[in-house]
Amino acid sequence: MKYNTEEKKLVMPEYGRNIQNMVDYCLAIEDREERTRCANTIINIMGNMFPHLRDVNDFKHILWDHLAIMADFKLDIDYPYEIIKKEDLHSRPPRIPYNNSRIRYKHYGRTLELMIQKATELEEGGSERNQLINLLANHMKKSFLTWNKESVDDRKIFKDLDELSEGAIVLDEESHKLTESRDILARNNTTNNNNNNNKKNYSRKGR
Repeated sequence: MKYNTEEKKLVMPEYGRNIQNMVDYCLAIEDREERTRCANTIINIMGNMFPHLRDVNDFKHILWDHLAIMADFKLDIDYPYEIIKKEDLHSRPPRIPYNNSRIRYKHYGRTLELMIQKATELEEGGSERNQLINLLANHMKKSFLTWNKESVDDRKIFKDLDELSEGAIVLDEESHKLTESRDILARNNTTNNNNNNNKKNYSRKGR
Protein backbone atom coordinates (compact mmCIF):
# COMPACT_ATOMS: atom_id res chain seq x y z
CA MET A 1 0.00 0.00 0.00
CA LYS A 2 1.23 3.45 -0.90
CA TYR A 3 0.63 6.11 1.75
CA ASN A 4 -0.20 9.75 1.01
CA THR A 5 2.93 10.77 2.89
CA GLU A 6 4.92 9.07 0.15
CA GLU A 7 3.10 11.00 -2.59
CA LYS A 8 4.17 14.40 -3.87
CA LYS A 9 2.86 17.34 -1.89
CA LEU A 10 -0.51 18.65 -3.09
CA VAL A 11 -0.42 22.18 -4.47
CA MET A 12 -4.04 22.78 -3.46
CA PRO A 13 -5.01 20.25 -0.75
CA GLU A 14 -8.61 21.47 -0.63
CA TYR A 15 -9.31 19.65 -3.92
CA GLY A 16 -7.76 16.36 -2.81
CA ARG A 17 -5.42 13.93 -4.52
CA ASN A 18 -8.01 12.55 -6.94
CA ILE A 19 -8.45 15.95 -8.61
CA GLN A 20 -4.67 16.38 -8.74
CA ASN A 21 -4.39 12.97 -10.43
CA MET A 22 -6.99 14.07 -13.00
CA VAL A 23 -4.96 17.22 -13.69
CA ASP A 24 -1.79 15.15 -14.11
CA TYR A 25 -3.65 12.85 -16.51
CA CYS A 26 -4.93 15.87 -18.45
CA LEU A 27 -1.37 17.15 -18.85
CA ALA A 28 -0.35 13.83 -20.38
CA ILE A 29 -3.02 13.93 -23.13
CA GLU A 30 -1.34 14.68 -26.45
CA ASP A 31 -4.36 15.76 -28.48
CA ARG A 32 -5.07 19.43 -27.69
CA GLU A 33 -8.82 19.21 -28.34
CA GLU A 34 -9.16 16.15 -26.12
CA ARG A 35 -7.01 17.84 -23.50
CA THR A 36 -9.35 20.85 -23.51
CA ARG A 37 -12.42 18.61 -23.09
CA CYS A 38 -10.73 16.89 -20.17
CA ALA A 39 -9.92 20.26 -18.55
CA ASN A 40 -13.58 21.36 -18.82
CA THR A 41 -14.69 18.09 -17.19
CA ILE A 42 -12.26 18.66 -14.31
CA ILE A 43 -13.58 22.22 -13.86
CA ASN A 44 -17.16 20.89 -13.59
CA ILE A 45 -16.09 18.35 -10.96
CA MET A 46 -14.20 21.03 -9.02
CA GLY A 47 -17.27 23.27 -9.11
CA ASN A 48 -19.52 20.47 -7.79
CA MET A 49 -17.23 20.12 -4.78
CA PHE A 50 -18.16 23.63 -3.60
CA PRO A 51 -21.81 24.22 -4.66
CA HIS A 52 -22.27 26.88 -1.93
CA LEU A 53 -19.75 29.09 -3.73
CA ARG A 54 -21.46 29.11 -7.11
CA ASP A 55 -23.03 32.52 -6.46
CA VAL A 56 -19.64 34.06 -5.72
CA ASN A 57 -18.51 36.56 -8.36
CA ASP A 58 -16.01 35.09 -10.85
CA PHE A 59 -16.37 31.61 -9.32
CA LYS A 60 -15.64 29.90 -12.65
CA HIS A 61 -12.68 32.22 -13.24
CA ILE A 62 -11.27 31.23 -9.85
CA LEU A 63 -11.63 27.53 -10.71
CA TRP A 64 -9.66 27.99 -13.93
CA ASP A 65 -6.95 29.81 -12.01
CA HIS A 66 -6.78 26.90 -9.58
CA LEU A 67 -6.58 24.39 -12.43
CA ALA A 68 -3.66 26.29 -13.94
CA ILE A 69 -1.90 26.36 -10.56
CA MET A 70 -2.36 22.60 -10.03
CA ALA A 71 -0.98 22.02 -13.53
CA ASP A 72 2.04 24.19 -12.66
CA PHE A 73 0.98 26.47 -15.55
CA LYS A 74 1.97 23.76 -18.07
CA LEU A 75 -1.52 22.96 -19.33
CA ASP A 76 -1.60 23.98 -23.00
CA ILE A 77 -5.25 24.79 -23.76
CA ASP A 78 -7.35 27.80 -24.72
CA TYR A 79 -8.47 29.08 -21.35
CA PRO A 80 -11.90 30.81 -21.31
CA TYR A 81 -10.45 33.44 -18.97
CA GLU A 82 -7.17 35.23 -18.60
CA ILE A 83 -5.57 33.18 -15.86
CA ILE A 84 -3.23 34.38 -13.18
CA LYS A 85 0.44 34.55 -14.16
CA LYS A 86 2.91 32.29 -12.37
CA GLU A 87 5.16 35.22 -11.46
CA ASP A 88 2.19 37.00 -9.83
CA LEU A 89 1.17 34.00 -7.73
CA HIS A 90 3.28 34.86 -4.72
CA SER A 91 3.71 38.58 -5.33
CA ARG A 92 2.66 40.93 -2.54
CA PRO A 93 0.25 43.81 -3.13
CA PRO A 94 1.83 47.27 -3.20
CA ARG A 95 2.35 48.77 0.22
CA ILE A 96 -0.26 51.40 1.11
CA PRO A 97 1.44 54.52 2.41
CA TYR A 98 0.37 55.46 5.93
CA ASN A 99 -1.05 58.94 6.27
CA ASN A 100 1.14 60.69 8.81
CA SER A 101 -0.44 64.12 8.41
CA ARG A 102 -1.46 65.64 11.75
CA ILE A 103 -5.16 66.20 12.44
CA ARG A 104 -5.65 69.38 14.46
CA TYR A 105 -9.02 68.41 15.91
CA LYS A 106 -9.73 64.68 15.91
CA HIS A 107 -13.45 65.15 16.52
CA TYR A 108 -13.70 66.92 13.14
CA GLY A 109 -11.52 64.46 11.24
CA ARG A 110 -9.15 64.73 8.30
CA THR A 111 -11.87 64.64 5.62
CA LEU A 112 -13.50 67.79 6.98
CA GLU A 113 -10.15 69.59 6.94
CA LEU A 114 -9.76 68.70 3.27
CA MET A 115 -13.28 69.93 2.51
CA ILE A 116 -12.53 73.23 4.24
CA GLN A 117 -9.45 73.57 2.07
CA LYS A 118 -11.62 72.91 -0.99
CA ALA A 119 -14.09 75.61 0.13
CA THR A 120 -11.28 78.18 0.35
CA GLU A 121 -10.47 77.50 -3.30
CA LEU A 122 -13.98 78.38 -4.51
CA GLU A 123 -14.86 81.86 -5.73
CA GLU A 124 -15.30 84.19 -2.78
CA GLY A 125 -18.86 85.45 -2.39
CA GLY A 126 -20.23 82.77 -4.73
CA SER A 127 -23.32 80.78 -3.77
CA GLU A 128 -21.51 77.44 -4.06
CA ARG A 129 -18.85 78.56 -1.59
CA ASN A 130 -21.39 79.99 0.84
CA GLN A 131 -23.55 76.87 0.78
CA LEU A 132 -20.55 74.61 1.32
CA ILE A 133 -19.26 76.73 4.21
CA ASN A 134 -22.70 76.65 5.86
CA LEU A 135 -22.85 72.87 5.52
CA LEU A 136 -19.33 72.48 6.90
CA ALA A 137 -19.99 74.73 9.90
CA ASN A 138 -23.15 72.80 10.83
CA HIS A 139 -21.33 69.49 10.35
CA MET A 140 -18.53 70.73 12.63
CA LYS A 141 -21.10 71.56 15.29
CA LYS A 142 -22.71 68.14 14.95
CA SER A 143 -19.30 66.41 15.20
CA PHE A 144 -18.36 68.50 18.23
CA LEU A 145 -21.58 67.54 20.03
CA THR A 146 -21.19 63.87 19.09
CA TRP A 147 -17.88 63.77 20.95
CA ASN A 148 -18.62 66.20 23.78
CA LYS A 149 -22.35 65.57 24.41
CA GLU A 150 -22.82 69.13 25.66
CA SER A 151 -23.98 72.43 24.27
CA VAL A 152 -21.41 74.35 22.24
CA ASP A 153 -21.29 78.07 21.48
CA ASP A 154 -21.37 78.88 17.77
CA ARG A 155 -18.42 81.19 18.36
CA LYS A 156 -16.30 78.12 19.16
CA ILE A 157 -17.23 76.57 15.79
CA PHE A 158 -16.48 79.83 13.95
CA LYS A 159 -13.12 80.10 15.74
CA ASP A 160 -12.16 76.53 14.76
CA LEU A 161 -13.29 77.13 11.17
CA ASP A 162 -11.17 80.29 11.05
CA GLU A 163 -8.16 78.34 12.31
CA LEU A 164 -8.63 75.32 10.03
CA SER A 165 -9.03 77.57 6.96
CA GLU A 166 -5.99 79.62 8.06
CA GLY A 167 -8.08 82.79 8.18
CA ALA A 168 -9.70 82.31 4.76
CA ILE A 169 -13.17 81.67 6.20
CA VAL A 170 -14.39 84.10 8.86
CA LEU A 171 -17.96 83.82 10.16
CA ASP A 172 -19.84 85.66 12.90
CA GLU A 173 -23.05 85.12 14.84
CA GLU A 174 -24.86 88.03 13.19
CA SER A 175 -24.49 86.82 9.61
CA HIS A 176 -24.55 83.05 10.21
CA LYS A 177 -26.96 81.05 12.34
CA LEU A 178 -26.16 77.38 12.93
CA THR A 179 -28.56 74.61 13.95
CA GLU A 180 -29.43 74.77 17.64
CA SER A 181 -27.45 72.41 19.87
CA ARG A 182 -30.63 70.96 21.41
CA ASP A 183 -31.97 70.07 17.95
CA ILE A 184 -28.73 68.27 17.01
CA LEU A 185 -28.63 66.40 20.33
CA ALA A 186 -32.30 65.41 19.98
CA ARG A 187 -31.60 64.13 16.48
CA ASN A 188 -28.57 62.16 17.70
CA ASN A 189 -30.60 60.62 20.53
CA THR A 190 -33.35 59.60 18.10
CA THR A 191 -30.81 57.97 15.81
CA ASN A 192 -29.16 56.11 18.71
CA ASN A 193 -32.53 54.89 20.00
CA ASN A 194 -33.51 53.63 16.55
CA ASN A 195 -30.18 51.80 16.21
CA ASN A 196 -30.62 50.19 19.64
CA ASN A 197 -34.17 49.10 18.80
CA ASN A 198 -32.98 47.59 15.51
CA LYS A 199 -30.29 45.63 17.38
CA LYS A 200 -32.85 44.34 19.89
CA ASN A 201 -35.25 43.28 17.13
CA TYR A 202 -32.43 41.54 15.27
CA SER A 203 -31.43 39.69 18.48
CA ARG A 204 -35.00 38.49 19.05
CA LYS A 205 -35.24 37.18 15.47
CA GLY A 206 -31.99 35.27 15.90
CA ARG A 207 -33.32 33.33 18.92
